[in-house]
Amino acid sequence: MTSRSSRSLAAAALAALVLLVAGCGGDSTDAAPTTETVATTTAPDPVTTTATTTTATTTEPEPATTPDGAKTITIVVKNAAPEGGIKRATVKKGDSVNLVIHSDVEDEVHLHGYNFSADVAAGGTATIHFVANVPGRFEAELEQRGVKIADLTVTP
Repeated sequence: MTSRSSRSLAAAALAALVLLVAGCGGDSTDAAPTTETVATTTAPDPVTTTATTTTATTTEPEPATTPDGAKTITIVVKNAAPEGGIKRATVKKGDSVNLVIHSDVEDEVHLHGYNFSADVAAGGTATIHFVANVPGRFEAELEQRGVKIADLTVTP
């Protein structure tokens, strides 16, 4: 058998196989059922990599209360970061609050949500005094640096 006739025979066998798999073109419900064999492969198990990021935070006791009844929350900023991690404090709605920031860098301290801010000089102290009249969770940050320094929760 020549190479050409071997190719023709292979092509004819392939065409017959295609017709057999396609059901020979009929749409009769009486057609004989066909079976199909499908080769499958199993992919290797995916590798999972886990990264853990740790953010230092501190849970503080109740803020100090001044003689006039104001709650004082003190934050010390060293090397442009809150000493001991992000300061967390909780006050009640209606409380008078003093947010006192001692900083070794110059920046603007901004209390989001209340939209209060105060400039602090390097080596200086800034105080934001307000009445906590909006319940929720509020972030204080060194605005120009985008560094979160406090997380204040006001409960109803």
